[in-house]
Amino acid sequence: MAFKEKLLTVPPPIEVAGRRIKRYHVTADPAGIPPDVEKAAYAFLPELLPEPDGTPPATFVVVHRGNDDGAYINAYSWVWDNVLHYANAAAGQPVIGCPDHDPTHFVRPGLPWIGCVFELPPVLHERDAWVRHLLSPEVPDLDAYLADSLPEGTTGDRS
Repeated sequence: MAFKEKLLTVPPPIEVAGRRIKRYHVTADPAGIPPDVEKAAYAFLPELLPEPDGTPPATFVVVHRGNDDGAYINAYSWVWDNVLHYANAAAGQPVIGCPDHDPTHFVRPGLPWIGCVFELPPVLHERDAWVRHLLSPEVPDLDAYLADSLPEGTTGDRS
């Protein structure tokens, strides 16, 4: 099977456990992330967030529904002013430690992976947005950062 980019959607930010969360959803299905998978992923999200450390409490997440039973949530949280804290969870993928094929049963696989090719496009954008809105200005602007998301489309090249 030939490689094909997936669809990227950008739901509005939410607040979870005192952190402002920017959201990216990745799936091959034009209908988007199934509601039960989305609900389970965001219910698990608090377990992936770091303790506050004085850095503006912002995180971006990538929720990815695989082409099989797998579902994934990657949480990238800003800490220590300019560092990304990473934590992830997976569901429905026994080969990486999930207990079953249920795409709503999220667990922490404990692997040192930061994301697959479909999940990584937001990382560069978010780095640049953090610098643009929090590190470069005289007065950091968390609201401007939250409004600055990678445009919807596909996960592939946007040039």
